[in-house]
Amino acid sequence: MRKNLPEFTSRLSRGETIAALLYLPVHIALLPMALVLAGPSLGLNEVDLNLLSYIIGTGYMLLLLFKFLRRDFDPLLDRPGYCALEVITGYALMYIGNTVAAGLLMLVPGVAEINPNNSAVMEMASMAWGKVSAMAIFLAPIVEECMFRAGIFETLRRYNRWAAYVASVLAFSVYHVYGYAMTNSMYWIYIVQYIPVSILLCRVYERTNTIWSSIFFHMLVNWMSMNTLKMLESLM
Repeated sequence: MRKNLPEFTSRLSRGETIAALLYLPVHIALLPMALVLAGPSLGLNEVDLNLLSYIIGTGYMLLLLFKFLRRDFDPLLDRPGYCALEVITGYALMYIGNTVAAGLLMLVPGVAEINPNNSAVMEMASMAWGKVSAMAIFLAPIVEECMFRAGIFETLRRYNRWAAYVASVLAFSVYHVYGYAMTNSMYWIYIVQYIPVSILLCRVYERTNTIWSSIFFHMLVNWMSMNTLKMLESLM
């Protein structure tokens, strides 16, 4: 481990770790299946189903991980400037990483310019921009950071830092494409697009010792992505 790396003090309790990890299969598979089955009887469309899923997830995390989120707010208040700088640095590095990832994808024949996840978000946003924006910018970062960074990264980092990075990055990247790749194996290639931001979300969390830095970084990324999608939609 690098000697100049700040001591990583963010820590979930045993119960909080179990709560964060248990929600992974619920959020990824069980809850979506339940909502899809209940959707017609509830009169909910695709946007409402996705929004409801993240509302439930956010409520779950705020309820069961409240003490952890409260503890991790202190490092943010202690060094707000440093945390903000790490978020900005992370975003700049992500832009470089995304450029490299886009270049690699251009070398693969038959790969579309927009990945299926972004296409799905764009389609839902055209139906209900406000709901999709609220889900992407405010709800998704809380749920996903609590699962992938607090749950997976923090837990594994206690034992092996590199295993924590690999597992968190892989899980987060696969999560965003697996549903589409199940119908078309070519979509697995889009994992490449999520690796840079996955690594940097871990880095920001690790260097600031607060999950709130990665949550705010995630919010920034999604906010910028939504603005980009809106711009692309206006050009189509």
